[in-house]
Amino acid sequence: MKLKDIPKEELELMGYDDIAYIILEESKKKMKITDLFQKICDALGLSEKDFENQIADFFEILTTDKKFVMLENGYWDLRTRHSEKLVIEDEDEDFEDVDYDEPEVEEETEDVFYDEEADDDTSDDDLKDLVIIDEDEENM
Repeated sequence: MKLKDIPKEELELMGYDDIAYIILEESKKKMKITDLFQKICDALGLSEKDFENQIADFFEILTTDKKFVMLENGYWDLRTRHSEKLVIEDEDEDFEDVDYDEPEVEEETEDVFYDEEADDDTSDDDLKDLVIIDEDEENM
């Protein structure tokens, strides 16, 4: 079904991803996200302010929907039109590049988020001034 043949009332009930799918299917070419969403806004009669307020949500929809794929230079298209390439490197090529005479040494890094002394210093002295009161005592 073509986008122009769908009544506006029905379009309003559809999700942006469904409308984007129809637009990309009809155009048979990849599109920038701004151009794609502008076509959606035009079809729904949304204002420029709506465009600006909802473009981020539309981007999130495209990135999470498996029907779409982001291509280079910010273009989007239907995943069905693109095949995934699996690259398998020849192990012999990698073998020549590795020098096995010198073992790789990992640098020690200081863990700045963990303070060993903090665990050891915990004592009852830290809690000697702690006073626990009930809500009733607090209100008096």
